Amino acid sequence: MMWNKLDVGSGRPLILLHGIGMSHKAWNPIIPLLSKSRRVIAFDVAGFGESPKFDSKIEPTIENLVKALSEQLHEMGIDQPVDIVGNSMGGWMALEAARIGLASSVVAISPAGLWFKSPPHVKTIFYSLRYAIKQMPWLSRELMKFGICRELFLAVPISIGGRKISQEDAINSINDFSKASDFERTFSNAGRFIDGQNIKIPITIAFGSKDWLLTRKNCQIKQELPIHTKWIEAKGWGHVPMWKDPNGVASLIIENI
Repeated sequence: MMWNKLDVGSGRPLILLHGIGMSHKAWNPIIPLLSKSRRVIAFDVAGFGESPKFDSKIEPTIENLVKALSEQLHEMGIDQPVDIVGNSMGGWMALEAARIGLASSVVAISPAGLWFKSPPHVKTIFYSLRYAIKQMPWLSRELMKFGICRELFLAVPISIGGRKISQEDAINSINDFSKASDFERTFSNAGRFIDGQNIKIPITIAFGSKDWLLTRKNCQIKQELPIHTKWIEAKGWGHVPMWKDPNGVASLIIENI
């Protein structure tokens, strides 16, 4: 079962992993910047975007998703550890890849899983948004044509600065969110990231100062990561900052991968 992907540029592979309910298109604003010097491979994780979901015998845990990622890379002839960048769920996957030796370096932007217990407000926000889009698909898409609506409705799940998201990308985002074939199973399998203290490779964690989804109080726990982890508070970034500050996100990645 091959995952859908965008594979552009040349040089050392750089893997991009998106958040829950999204697809590789979340990286559209920065792929042109990164692919100037790297081979950029942006995946649709199983059950999201255009990638098929796992069959009913395999639960979409982070561990199983990373195992499948390893198999995808092997099929592409990439067997050595690779640089991995992830956002939200993808950030959690990147940390798990580091833990099992699949990654050579990691940049995790607003990674999920750094909590003692998954905070209930995250489920409320995501499930409410998914329900609203499914119930009112035409209206949801029409609203995304207006900058003020993108600013208001995408501020928490994605980022402030919604006006900077193009109509096309905003509509693609809500389409991805509503059509994700394994959203519920993946969300229900979210535990937390553990046993990362012995990771030896470089790790950079960046949370935006305006990430109102994964807050500092209960979603940015440091104890499961090694002491050499580099922690960054990115001023003005929300949860998915690629549209808000593409140059800043690209620079963060280039400087730390």
